[in-house]
Amino acid sequence: MSSQKKIGGMDTALLIRRLLFFVLLFILVFFYLVLTFKGLTTPRGMEQAQIGREIARGNNATTKVIRPAAIWQAQQHENADLELDAFYDTYHSPLNPFLYGAVLKAVGGDDFEKFQMVEDSRTVFRLDRVIAAVSVILFLIAIGINYLLISRIFDVKIAGMTVLLMTLSDLMWKFTQTGLPQMLMLLLFSCALFFIYRALESSIENRVAIGSIIIAAVFLALLALSHWLTIWIILGFVIYAAFFFRPKGISGLTVLGILVIFSLYFMAKNVEWTGNPGGTAFLTLYGGLTDSESNIMRTSDPSEETYRVLHNLNSLILNTSSNMLRQANLLYNNLGAIIAAPLFFLALIHPFKRPSIANFRWIILIMWAMATLGMALFGLSEKATDANQLHILFAPIMTAYGLAFLSILWSRIDLPSGSAVMRYGHFVIVVILSAGPLILTIPNALRTGLIVGANQRPVWPPYWPPVLSRTLHDATAEDEIIFSDQPWAVAWYADRMSIWLPRKVDEFEAMEQLAEDQKLKTVGILMSPVSFEKNPLYSSAPFGTGEEFAALMLDGAAISATAGQIGRGGLRMRSPILSKVMADYPEERHLFPMRIIYYSKKPIIQQ
Repeated sequence: MSSQKKIGGMDTALLIRRLLFFVLLFILVFFYLVLTFKGLTTPRGMEQAQIGREIARGNNATTKVIRPAAIWQAQQHENADLELDAFYDTYHSPLNPFLYGAVLKAVGGDDFEKFQMVEDSRTVFRLDRVIAAVSVILFLIAIGINYLLISRIFDVKIAGMTVLLMTLSDLMWKFTQTGLPQMLMLLLFSCALFFIYRALESSIENRVAIGSIIIAAVFLALLALSHWLTIWIILGFVIYAAFFFRPKGISGLTVLGILVIFSLYFMAKNVEWTGNPGGTAFLTLYGGLTDSESNIMRTSDPSEETYRVLHNLNSLILNTSSNMLRQANLLYNNLGAIIAAPLFFLALIHPFKRPSIANFRWIILIMWAMATLGMALFGLSEKATDANQLHILFAPIMTAYGLAFLSILWSRIDLPSGSAVMRYGHFVIVVILSAGPLILTIPNALRTGLIVGANQRPVWPPYWPPVLSRTLHDATAEDEIIFSDQPWAVAWYADRMSIWLPRKVDEFEAMEQLAEDQKLKTVGILMSPVSFEKNPLYSSAPFGTGEEFAALMLDGAAISATAGQIGRGGLRMRSPILSKVMADYPEERHLFPMRIIYYSKKPIIQQ
């Protein structure tokens, strides 16, 4: 190669490709984080963000989102110190909130007034963008780690195409806007895979692999602290390590031992607060065995739901199989709509010559199969950005294997030797098909972003941050509690304690009494489109059996739909069971007309 084609020893074409890739990254970061960003999109993301803010304030992993089921757990555990204004969170895995806590402390996010939304035109909460930026940075680092990993397994061409497809995956970018830990998990999982592959190479060459296994185990333990459901992935690796890594059995036990060491403190805190090492997170099992996790989380008397679970256990195999089949149906979307990723399963039948490549795919398959089983047991919705969605972690490595398999098939097609079509045609096809979802969303999102400019609308429905950050915050005090169907939004945007509205009135009254006993005040009920985001006539939750607040939940929508023809007081005044509650909370303030309604004991002034 002539010297004119090199710059500082680097191939000019390669340098240009890398520069173009970084330009593409910059454009997409600007597009998703600045131009079209509307705010955090998921309840669990907001919850983890507000826990991070409490950590930044030095309040440990306490939460202002209080689940009735968590109250029940604490009440059942004799040694629990139940304080609503210092409620320890045992629902979320700790690593991501602690990461958010460090970042929020660095930017001053522990001071609510510094970031309070006091202008009507500012509809995107600035700390939402900070949280999303953390996910974006983690995603970019994960891209680099995957490039190193896949270059080691295959070559730089496969690695380059894989990271390009990751970059062009619309689902990857959507996860950066959720506040969920998936990008942190992707980074940790990719690091673990790197050292697992090194251990596999050492094992094949009859060298000691325990060092790489220990490092991989550390990353897997951190992965578990990011999301407890990933323990199923770790169990998959333990199964393989116990039988195929030398010394047999010891490697698997080493991984489990490191996992226990890293998790021991948090399990002890869970036992201290709930009597269960799994904490409130264990109750998410109901999400897989019943229609809705919210049913159990919103009750302080879970006997009814427990009966349903015990009943469903009789058909556990059928129920789990049904959930797994549903995952198979949604697998393409859950793998980021990267068309090469599902080809991994075809690559399983190809006899790769290098033993490390051939064996590594079985490790991936076992870990993925165990993750799928875990998601089937604990529940996975049809939403691609579901908090329990673990398929996305496997997208890069599966894509690499799919591209390698496709390259082998492409090389067997009789095309003119040395032509560009022969070398890159299959890559071009994969990129065009995989980038489709992103390409189709860009024009409309770009036009909307440019038109609205600084007045970008939030994630509506169901969230409208300004009225929570300004009106609701200013109308309440630190020692006051708000019942709501979106307590995560109240806690994050209004910085106020919020109890998830129970399903039954007597449970509601019991929690009022609990707050009063602790010298706290319950001052209002906030209702939002969260309660009717699905068709309530055909949805089993939240308007299923035992939903005594259904009339209050539907009231605003009903008034709007009938143009106020249903009469004074709406549906809530026609519900005898709500008569006492409405007498205690007579003041009605529409923070967003007919959609976000605040019922309070005293009138508030909307600013």
